[in-house]
Amino acid sequence: MLASLFKFKGGVKPASHKDESTRTPIARAPLPPRLVVPLRQSAGGTPRPLVKAGQRVLKGERIGAPEGNFSSAIHAPTSGSVLALESRTLPHPSALPALCVVIEPDGEERWIERAPLDYAAQAPEALRDLLRDAGVVGLGGATFPSHIKLKPGAAGRIETLIVNGAECEPWITCDDLLMRERADGIVRGAALLRHIVDARRVLVGIEDNKPQAIAAMRAVAQSAGIEVAVLPTRYPAGGEKQLIRALTGIEIPYGRLGTEFGVQCFNVGTAYAAQRAIEHGEPLISRIVTLTGNVARPGNHEVLIGTPIDDLLALAAPKADTDRIILGGPMMGFVLPRTDLPVTKAANCILAASPALFPHPGPELPCIRCGACTRACPAELQPHELYWFARAKNFGKAQEYHIFDCIECGCCAYVCPSNIRLVDYYRFAKTSMRALEREKAASDAARQRFEFRTLRSEREQKEKAERLAAKTAAARQALATGGQPTAPPPGDAAPALPPLDESKKALIAAAIARAQAQKAAVQPKNIDNLAPEKQAEIREIEARRAQVREMAKTPPEEPV
Repeated sequence: MLASLFKFKGGVKPASHKDESTRTPIARAPLPPRLVVPLRQSAGGTPRPLVKAGQRVLKGERIGAPEGNFSSAIHAPTSGSVLALESRTLPHPSALPALCVVIEPDGEERWIERAPLDYAAQAPEALRDLLRDAGVVGLGGATFPSHIKLKPGAAGRIETLIVNGAECEPWITCDDLLMRERADGIVRGAALLRHIVDARRVLVGIEDNKPQAIAAMRAVAQSAGIEVAVLPTRYPAGGEKQLIRALTGIEIPYGRLGTEFGVQCFNVGTAYAAQRAIEHGEPLISRIVTLTGNVARPGNHEVLIGTPIDDLLALAAPKADTDRIILGGPMMGFVLPRTDLPVTKAANCILAASPALFPHPGPELPCIRCGACTRACPAELQPHELYWFARAKNFGKAQEYHIFDCIECGCCAYVCPSNIRLVDYYRFAKTSMRALEREKAASDAARQRFEFRTLRSEREQKEKAERLAAKTAAARQALATGGQPTAPPPGDAAPALPPLDESKKALIAAAIARAQAQKAAVQPKNIDNLAPEKQAEIREIEARRAQVREMAKTPPEEPV
C-alpha cells in the first residue's frame, strides 16, 4: 500500500448519489429484438464492414475489420441475421450519422469458436494484435484503442501501470459494481497488461467512497503483487492526468502521452475486457451500464453493444416527471436528442433527469470575475480568461492560455455563480480552432503541390533548353569539321541532317520527276461522259491553274 499520495489542485465535491444504483447486483439486460451496432466506436479510422444484408452471423463474429493500426475491430453481439448496413444517428453530442450494422437476433446465442490463450507464453506484439482484433478499447469514456496505449513510448518502457477504479463522477457506479463482483477478472487483466508492457509496478486507484470495492480488490490484488491505493473523494480524481499525478506525482502536459513518462493508465473495465479477450477468447461485445436518476428501478446491467436505449429505460422505469435523458454523468454527460439510439462502448451511464432532481440553471449572467472557476480548475488554467477569448473568437490568445489543456470536466461551470456554461464556450473554441487547423493544413498542402508542380515544370523546361543547346552546338561543330554530328540524348529531337552530295541530289530529282509523270498520266474517272459545256469549264479551270503555276516559278522583279 502506498505510504503517501500526491495532491492535484482544484476539483469539487458534488453529492455522489451512488447508493441508489448499488443496492442490487449486476443484472444481465434481456436480448432486444434489434441490435444497431455502429462500426466506429473508438478513436481512429472507421472499421471496414465485413458483412452484408441477409448474411447470418454468430455471437462474437467480426463484422468490422480495423482500418489500419489505429483502430479496433467490431463484433456481432449475438447470433442472428444482418438486416441492413446503413447510416444511423449515434449517441454523440454532434448527433451525426455513421455506418451501422443492424442485426436481428435469432435467440440462440451461438458463439464463434473461441480460443483461450495463456498470455504468459505469448509475445507482447502478438497480444497487442489480439486485443486490437478483439475490439478492446478504453471503457472509461474515451474509447481509445488499448493496443495503442500498450506500446512502449519515448521512455522505452512503462515503469508504472495504473488501473483506474476511482469513478469520481456522481451517479455512475458501473466500475464500483464491477470491482465488487469481478475483482478477480480485473486483477488478472491488470497482470496481463503488466506482462505486455513489462511494468515494474501496478497501482489500482479507488476513491474512499467505495469501501466494498476496495475490500474486494485488496482480497485478490495482494497475491498478484498489485497495490490498491485509496484516494480521497474529490471530482475529478478519476481523470487520467489527475489520477497519475495523485499516485505518482508525474504531470502529463497536453499533447503528450503517459508512455513518454514511463506511466500508463487503464480503466478497470478495460482490464476486465482484456482478460476476457485473451483468457476466454471473447471479444468486447458488452459492457456494464448504470441506469439511475429519476427512475423507479436504478441499478447496473450488463448490456450488449447495440442495444437501443429505449429498451434499457424500460428496465429502469423512468418516472412521469422525467424531462430529459443524459448519457454519462451530470458533469461531463450530454442530453440525448432521442432515446432510440444504440448503446456503444463509450456508454457507461444512462441518467434520467427531472426538474426536481436536476433544476435547470438560471439565465446566463455577466461574469463578475470572482475567481471561483480558477480555484476549481484541476488543470490549473484561468477559465474566466478563456471564456472571454472564446466568446470573442480570439483563438490565438485562447491557445496562449492553454485552452487545449482543458479536460472539460465541468468544475468551472459547476461553481460559476453567473450560470455561465463555460465548457460549451471551450468546446466551441476548440472545435473552431481544429477546423481552422484542418483548413490551413489543406491550404498548405495545395500550395506545396502547386509550388512543386511549378518547380518541376521550370526544371523540365531548363533541362530541355540545355539539351537543345548542347545538340545545336554539337551539330555546328560537326558541320565546321566536316564530320557527322553526335547523336542526341534519348528523348531529344533528331539533329539537323548533313549536306547532300550531287549524286543524292540527282536521285531525289529523278524520283520527283517520276512522281510528276505518274500524276500526269492518271486521268480522273469522274469526268467521263460530261457535257461539252462542262468539259470546256474544266479546261478553263486547268488553264488558270497552269497560269498560276507558271507565275509562281517566275522570280520576282528587283525593286528599282
